[in-house]
Amino acid sequence: MKKKSILLSVLVLLVSVALSACGGDKKTETSSTANTSSEGTPTSGGSVVVGMTQDLVSLDPHQITDAGTRSVVFNMYEGLVKPTSTGDLEPAVASDYKISDDATSYTFTLRDGVTFHDGSAVTAQDVKYSIERYAEIQGESSAFSSLLDKVEINDDNTVTIYLKEGYSEFLADLTLAIIPESNTDPEGNPIGTGPFKFVSYTPGQKLELAKNESYWKSGEPYLDGAQFKFIADMDTAFTELQAGTIDVLNYLTTSQVQTLTQMQGDKFTIVEGNMNLVHAMFLNNQYEPLQDVKVRQALCYAVNRQEINDFLFNGKSHLIGSHMIPSLATWYEPGTENMYEYDVEKAKTLLAEAGYADGFPLEITVPSSYSQHVDTAQIIVDQLSRVGITATIKKIEWSSWLEDVYQNRNYQATVIGFDGTLAPNDWLKKYGTDASNNIANYSNEEYDSTLAEALAAVDTTKKAELYKKLQTNLAENAASVYIEDPADFVAVNAKFGGYTFYPTAAWDMSKLYVKAQE
Repeated sequence: MKKKSILLSVLVLLVSVALSACGGDKKTETSSTANTSSEGTPTSGGSVVVGMTQDLVSLDPHQITDAGTRSVVFNMYEGLVKPTSTGDLEPAVASDYKISDDATSYTFTLRDGVTFHDGSAVTAQDVKYSIERYAEIQGESSAFSSLLDKVEINDDNTVTIYLKEGYSEFLADLTLAIIPESNTDPEGNPIGTGPFKFVSYTPGQKLELAKNESYWKSGEPYLDGAQFKFIADMDTAFTELQAGTIDVLNYLTTSQVQTLTQMQGDKFTIVEGNMNLVHAMFLNNQYEPLQDVKVRQALCYAVNRQEINDFLFNGKSHLIGSHMIPSLATWYEPGTENMYEYDVEKAKTLLAEAGYADGFPLEITVPSSYSQHVDTAQIIVDQLSRVGITATIKKIEWSSWLEDVYQNRNYQATVIGFDGTLAPNDWLKKYGTDASNNIANYSNEEYDSTLAEALAAVDTTKKAELYKKLQTNLAENAASVYIEDPADFVAVNAKFGGYTFYPTAAWDMSKLYVKAQE
């Protein structure tokens, strides 16, 4: 059996974020616009209000499908392991683990003294229940459910998870939340083991969390409480930030950063990182004009990614060419980045060859609560007009986007950002022909066979080669118009320190603290 230290050569080192390669250090850093270069001395106590422009999809951690909700509930729930800010996986509810040489069994030793928010002790039965419940909810079509063979309780503190076949990426899936089997209503009464516990939730308004006084990690969290406030649109959220009714706001535009630094530079710190998103104009490959690969390739040539980056993110985003983020360096294929350089004439030629010399109508559906998606769509509309495509924007509420686009695939094109886990397959399996979340309706026999081979591979070098081949397939066939991993500018009230970026969806309030007054 391989101890967790040896596993680093199998998985963790390979999904660790190569921060210097992604165009922006994912660790917390103070930007050049910050009012101080020091994070200050941490104190205990205080509370924070975080603004966000979407409501939560669910408080049941096994039902969540979006990055925004995952970022919030990260504070309430933990798995057997959890991600670190550097992209590693560290033991959480478990204190140790062993993996068989063929990666078909994973054995976990539970951490002593870990309790749920209701005060009950975490048991091996709770772990077994959580894993089996998650598998059932994900459904038989999911990789997790199809791989899981059984979960066995060895003794009061040890659980072994058996897979139907070897799968070296499975550890990243075990960040799934461990919840008590006794809780019959995880949605209405969220109970986890995380640094903060549930207090109240008012749909459309706010989520209130309080410090978990019994949290297993010594010294965390610093704050007594955290509130996530839901605000209808970014402009209103920015106004509230300036007024002081919220303390933290993500996804600022460059103009908003300039406004803050020029007018209220002593009140806020601007921290910079990347969103760890595949930001793209995703295409419904079943929409008649988009069924032709030449049309999709024409769109890739017609969209000026650098113009979007310069206008919205001050040139600080990392341009991409397929569905993978650069920070997952072991798996990332940089050769896709320059496959489609901006070329209006090439786009026109391809459209003519496909029989669309006069263009065609294209409706771009965008969730109205995300300004970076709306602004990107507006730029794309102008760019597509230069090649004769008449694009229009359809703005809808986030809940409607989830239903119409994500679930029912009732759209032509959409601008959105997709996140993923530290397991590379999580980014790419959504393009499998039969994948339930294949919103692009992409279907390619070579892709399907390569994906199956990649999932079965245990050797890391071979697995990386296959994942890069998949990215090249998506790029060459223009499955969608891939743009960037966007830069993320976050405004933090200057009284706080410790804001931390993660290479996965996480707004970790356990690291945040009120600075000691000097």
